[in-house]
Amino acid sequence: MPRFDVTTVGEGQLRYSVPLGSHLERASQLDVNVTGTEANVTSLLSRLGWRCGWVSALPKNPLGRRVAQEYALSGLDLSAVHWSEDGRLAIYYVEFGTPPKGTQVYYDRKGTCFVNMTRDDIDWDYLLDTRLLHISGLSVPLSPSINAILREAVERAKAAGIPISFDMNYRSRIWTTDEAAEAIAPYLQAIDILFFARGDAERMYGFTGRPAEIVQQLGELTSASAIVTSLGSEGIVAWDRDSIHIEPAKDIEVIDRIGAGDAMVAGVLHGWLQGDTFKGLRYGVLTAALCLTHYGDAVYITRGELEDLLDSPDLDIVR
Repeated sequence: MPRFDVTTVGEGQLRYSVPLGSHLERASQLDVNVTGTEANVTSLLSRLGWRCGWVSALPKNPLGRRVAQEYALSGLDLSAVHWSEDGRLAIYYVEFGTPPKGTQVYYDRKGTCFVNMTRDDIDWDYLLDTRLLHISGLSVPLSPSINAILREAVERAKAAGIPISFDMNYRSRIWTTDEAAEAIAPYLQAIDILFFARGDAERMYGFTGRPAEIVQQLGELTSASAIVTSLGSEGIVAWDRDSIHIEPAKDIEVIDRIGAGDAMVAGVLHGWLQGDTFKGLRYGVLTAALCLTHYGDAVYITRGELEDLLDSPDLDIVR
């Protein structure tokens, strides 16, 4: 039996944000949260009882230790993290907004320990001792060496018969749609589960139409046996090459949108690991809702609590 249920490669970060109604350029204090899209997914899966491992690089300083301590508390295995004497930690800044101005995100990710990693820094035996390899398109453009690491990870996993999950995670402040489409094309032909937001499908490929049409259009680009598309406030749609299932979103009051996509991916994979991708959609809309209704990227919940919420009516107070 593999050591892990899910392994991943990704960058740890700190998120600095100002309260709603405040501006970064006038900020006198910042709220701090630990984040990182791949680790957000695997740390939530760890809280849900799955064995997960994270390959990354962190600076050997208080900021790096802050990230490591947060993920260690979730149960995420950090034994393959490369600790660097040089380099820095990635940061991004958030200014929350409401219409007519949306939330703004500003990245500070150049020259970090993670983007300077090479294949020699990767414990390949660790990474491939798993039931599922999860990667994100967000990491592909960070540096040529990271792209090479991810390509090799996919090739090795494919050769070993390990299923691969890929979440597009397009970010317009990191690369253009044309650059993204060209770079991820090889990945799409090697993966088993594809996560792709409806907005990204439209921006990158011009795909529009009903949810069923969008997942089928995405299916023409990939060899994945399962295509999962987030529909924002409408929910999630999935196609397993045989049938299509739509799970409506929860009716909630949104507090913080950032991290909800990662929470949704973790929820769907929670179902997939149990052998039921379509049930994973039910988990996915619930974990996304939990993320949307509090500040920060992480969702703090146990498997038992998630199951209790899955079929329970909304409750104001539990006494």
